Amino acid sequence: MTAMTALTTTAPSALHAPVIAWFDENARDLPWRRPEAGPWGVMVSEFMLQQTPVSRVLPVYEQWLARWPRPADLAAEPPGEAVRAWGRLGYPRRALRLHGAAVAITERHGGDVPREHGQLLALPGIGEYTAAAVVSFAYGQRHTVLDTNVRRVFARAATGVQYPPNATTAAERKLARLLLPEDEPTAARWAAASMELGALVCTAKSPDCVRCPIAQQCAWRLAGKPAHQGPPRRGQTYAGTDRQVRGKLLAVLREAVGPVPQSVLDAVWDEPVQRARALDGLVSDGLVEPLPGGVYRLPLSRDLDELAENSMKNR
Repeated sequence: MTAMTALTTTAPSALHAPVIAWFDENARDLPWRRPEAGPWGVMVSEFMLQQTPVSRVLPVYEQWLARWPRPADLAAEPPGEAVRAWGRLGYPRRALRLHGAAVAITERHGGDVPREHGQLLALPGIGEYTAAAVVSFAYGQRHTVLDTNVRRVFARAATGVQYPPNATTAAERKLARLLLPEDEPTAARWAAASMELGALVCTAKSPDCVRCPIAQQCAWRLAGKPAHQGPPRRGQTYAGTDRQVRGKLLAVLREAVGPVPQSVLDAVWDEPVQRARALDGLVSDGLVEPLPGGVYRLPLSRDLDELAENSMKNR
């Protein structure tokens, strides 16, 4: 069933009111949703929540905002401090990208998170999703915000399939635009509400259709909940991977007061080839700085243009 076929019987507007009403009653009280968070708080949350659950983000987010309540506060610190404060959130390149964005905001926009979508996209480390999320959630603008949760809701409710494709497609973007309310405040609310519905009710493994406000219109439920027929869904492994080794190496460097000798890092992981590859990757990504004498530290300085280039490569 195509999105257009499913929507011939259910107008997009018929989905908006019940989902937003459900959100008004059931939305989690998260710090980045409070007015005092401001655009910077929203931006920080969006960086941290990429591939990381809310429960792990909350303590780091609160410590981060207490230490760096404005972009200029973070920009004034070495990028290594951002990596250190990132802790065990994973995917630490996000910390460098957020630091680079803070520097650019301070230098180009007087320390205020820009409210124009194009200006956000021009910041290092900011992709289409993050730019759309910030202008929608922080400034109440009308933009399609497609994260994994939203894509899953749309796949089931509108197209009648259990899961969206592994990577976002042009068809999904077209569907998201079709479903986006015309009214700007309603569109911003819809973006947050559909995301929350996917996070709490229309979950990947155990969707709670009894609680779903649009169960009666859901194309997947009406079709009898057919099993996934597309390519196998990508699973995420961690144990024994280079990601695990990188995490262990970074943990030593985060906790160290000064530079760390190679011998200390060698004790982190027994397999020397994988350990060397992981360390080389950290250096290449700008997360670790090698010094003369075979010692390493978190980076003290970083060229903004280089950060932007690496961010584009690693999106």
